[in-house]
Amino acid sequence: MTALIPVAVLAALGAVSGIALTAASKVFEVEEDKRITEINDALPQANCGGCGYSGCADYAAAVVEKGAECNLCRPGGDAVAAKIAQIMGEEAQDVIELTAFVRCRGDCNATPHKYVYDGIQSCAACDRFYSGSKLCTSGCLGYGDCVRVCPQGAISIKDKIAVVDQSKCIGCGLCATACPNNLIAIRPATQKIEVCCSSRSLPKDTKKICPNGCVGCKVCEKNCPADAIKVTDNHAVIDYDKCINCGKCTEVCKFDAVKDITA
Repeated sequence: MTALIPVAVLAALGAVSGIALTAASKVFEVEEDKRITEINDALPQANCGGCGYSGCADYAAAVVEKGAECNLCRPGGDAVAAKIAQIMGEEAQDVIELTAFVRCRGDCNATPHKYVYDGIQSCAACDRFYSGSKLCTSGCLGYGDCVRVCPQGAISIKDKIAVVDQSKCIGCGLCATACPNNLIAIRPATQKIEVCCSSRSLPKDTKKICPNGCVGCKVCEKNCPADAIKVTDNHAVIDYDKCINCGKCTEVCKFDAVKDITA
């Protein structure tokens, strides 16, 4: 009997503590705005971060508590934006559709390798060895880091460079974050004209390592009627807000580095 007394005391203390904790949880419970749950349920649960928040739940809370815009979910598109706006009692706004584009044409037929890489099959890993195995240190390494993070299966490796299927891409930006060379652009889905190169090397060096490279000759800049393309650090850059997709730059580019990607 003596041995049972401590057991009984501990059992009683456990029961009292459990009751106290349950009561405290009810008293101090912070009631969550039900709109957060409703918005989270309306989201596609891609948790891609394309909205600028860490996931769907975080975005739902930001809409209700921080006044975040209702049209930031790109995977959900206009339909989800309309549901969120309805929950919030606001007017629905269109979702600005974005897609990814790999700014590189240095495939295995254009850019040679300076050494044979036999390590971890990862762009980030390869990049740690002398800025990658290719002679062009700005181009796509082709080991598929972007492929592995794409939630839509929109990226594949062809001839050792990444290629985006625009019909599948939702513009979440995960591939751009994964690319160690920062050569994946997240741009408006309506954009037709692109600079298919990321090299900022001197013109003579660019042409030595890739015949498809941009040499920063400024011919495109001089012929753009919308002042939408500028050459900085030996490299042409398009201002998407100004570009009218007229294609004049593609016509005058001597090296086919500026292209209409829909053609």
